Amino acid sequence: MVGEGERGKAVIVGGSIAGISCAHALTLAGWDVLVLEKTPSSPTGSPTGAGLGLNSFSQQIIQSWLPHSQQQLLLNTTLPLTIDQNYVTDSERKVHSTLTRDESLNFRAAHWADLHGLLYNALPSDIFLWGHLFLSFHVVHDKGSVIVKAKVLETGEVVEIEGDLLVAADGCLSSIRQKYLPDFKLRYSGYWAWRGVLDFSKIENSETITGIRKAYPDLGKCLYFDLASGSHTVLYELHKKRLNWVWFVNQSEPEVKGTSVTMKVNSEMIQKMQQEAEKVLIPELVKVIKETREPFLNFIYDSDPLEKIFWEKVVLVGDAAHPTTPHCVRSTNMSILDAAVLGKCMEKWGAQKLESALEEYKLIRIPLTSKQVLHARRLGRLKQGLVLPDREPFDPKLVRPEDHQELLVRNTPFFNDGPLSLGLISSDCL
Repeated sequence: MVGEGERGKAVIVGGSIAGISCAHALTLAGWDVLVLEKTPSSPTGSPTGAGLGLNSFSQQIIQSWLPHSQQQLLLNTTLPLTIDQNYVTDSERKVHSTLTRDESLNFRAAHWADLHGLLYNALPSDIFLWGHLFLSFHVVHDKGSVIVKAKVLETGEVVEIEGDLLVAADGCLSSIRQKYLPDFKLRYSGYWAWRGVLDFSKIENSETITGIRKAYPDLGKCLYFDLASGSHTVLYELHKKRLNWVWFVNQSEPEVKGTSVTMKVNSEMIQKMQQEAEKVLIPELVKVIKETREPFLNFIYDSDPLEKIFWEKVVLVGDAAHPTTPHCVRSTNMSILDAAVLGKCMEKWGAQKLESALEEYKLIRIPLTSKQVLHARRLGRLKQGLVLPDREPFDPKLVRPEDHQELLVRNTPFFNDGPLSLGLISSDCL
């Protein structure tokens, strides 16, 4: 039990963007934090991960977490995404033409490892326990605390860590969530995504890069979508001369093993993927895909919105709270906003009124994230030409005028007024 005036202690399970964001927000709210992560060491500086988009809220929040002298680093390590453009691809003629164009996006493109490193380096290193595999937890009611067990992977030792709050930032396959929702199952989207990042810093004047810049002339400031029959791609540029691409392919549900919905692939799978790409995509994009080292598969899942995201002294954040498909560029942004709102709730109520703080966090986040998850689900099924209850399957060659608006990212629910409209976080706080 936290006494009057005492600092609360939060144990955060998961050291990815959601967990590290919560470390920032709760530290600013006056809590002590400890982050448990099974990865042996910080991935800072590694090529781990791929691209992501940060909306204006996330940009403001991240800058509020950084020391004043480092706030420019976010701009220095990201590129603008001011344009949202949808092409329609003619797979037979291997050409594409503009379907929609919106020049008011106001996102920034970041590489996962760059963003993680930026957030990690702005925190004390001693709050991270790398190489610690979360095992279990239990709430000690008479003490008003939660005890977490973790295995130190280097030694095999099992340690116990006591805190006042357990933050589950352990992803869409969250084992912490499973304890409270044992029957919970993710919903497979009907498709998976091939993903990759091409480093073109040493081939900037090659035929591949010259061709892709001609086919996508606003690379460096545009979020590009290419819609084909039963398929679509995403393409945008990252800092340090890198191209991030995603290709969504309709497939039956795979067998997911372990705690990840991404999978490394072998050379045979890559070769088959490239052959299929040649049949569907424009040749300029196919060349980029073929020259990308170590593409990987991302299986696309979400879930029906949860009605509850906290129990006693345990709270869900990020993909553990609201698994989503990527089509509204929400996953990272929802994680950052979760952290910011959770931090402000903790600051408002104090560690002594934990339940009130968690209840307000839930009341603010669930209405927003629920609508965004369902909108992303619909948009993904629309772009993949899958069945929707209220319309015929989408054919990009036969687009109706009313379809144009639905394709735009800015029509995501709460796109421009997130938690600000609910009064908890004002612009003065960011």
